[in-house]
Amino acid sequence: MKLSVVIPAHNEEENIPLLMKELDEMIRSSGMDIEVILVDDGSTDGTYEKAKEAAEKYSWLKLARHGRRMGVSHALKTGFRIADGDAYMFFPADLQVAADEIPKFVEKLEEGWDLVCGWRQGKYEKAFVSNIYNSLTRKMFGLKIHTMNSVKAFRKEVVDRLPFRKDWHRYIVPFAHEAGFTITEVPIKHRPRIYGESKYKGLGRVIIGLLDLIAVKFQLSFGQKPLLLFGTLGGISLLLGLIVGLVAVYFRVFKNIGYRPIVYLTMLLILLGISLFSMGFLGEIVANIRDEMEMRFERIERKIRESCDKNRDRQ
Repeated sequence: MKLSVVIPAHNEEENIPLLMKELDEMIRSSGMDIEVILVDDGSTDGTYEKAKEAAEKYSWLKLARHGRRMGVSHALKTGFRIADGDAYMFFPADLQVAADEIPKFVEKLEEGWDLVCGWRQGKYEKAFVSNIYNSLTRKMFGLKIHTMNSVKAFRKEVVDRLPFRKDWHRYIVPFAHEAGFTITEVPIKHRPRIYGESKYKGLGRVIIGLLDLIAVKFQLSFGQKPLLLFGTLGGISLLLGLIVGLVAVYFRVFKNIGYRPIVYLTMLLILLGISLFSMGFLGEIVANIRDEMEMRFERIERKIRESCDKNRDRQ
């Protein structure tokens, strides 16, 4: 198995030489077939220059560069695009995870697992927020993984099923779980950062993370069955409209009391219910089109793979 280790890096100038040295020692001692792809994500320091120096020294290193900072998800996408491995790995550039942890992940992949997550061990400065986030994710998606946003290794097939929207690299595990891939974890030692600054801090990151978590849950749950959500809400709205309308009729007929706002409320609830039902039906149509497209792409991919296998056998 050839492993492609993708390393997004933003302003990690001081860490790059040390990281490359660690990786070289690990590759030499393990004897594994590994390529490393470092993606400079719009760094404003000497990160890319240090990476170029390392590329001249180490034959297993590839480089890619973004003209501006685009985020980890886009950096991973860039790295996967030029990777040649049978499996990929997301690895940080901050030296908080030692390079000699990588063989543990490869062993699990060779055992047959599709996705291997790193279970962070040791002191962690953002442990409180991280624990809340991990607990919410486990409960919302029915997962047993302890650390969602850490080092990961996964088969190439997993990447084909991932939507790489901005910051959604944090939800590789839920998407892989939903797609039916097998998932496990290995304990890894967490080291404190020595050089550079953390890119994930501040209240804004917490809010964005929670909103993204809700968005992913919506996509994986109601995105598959939109009528379930919109139909339920539409049914409730129609029922409330019917009840309010009956109350308005009762007061008008039996009490001789007319209250126009109640009539408006009845109309609003009924129209809202019809609109929600319509959104649900449209969502079902979109979901069916998406499923048909996925099936067609899978058939095309299968035919290409079979053709490649036949050509290989002839050779």
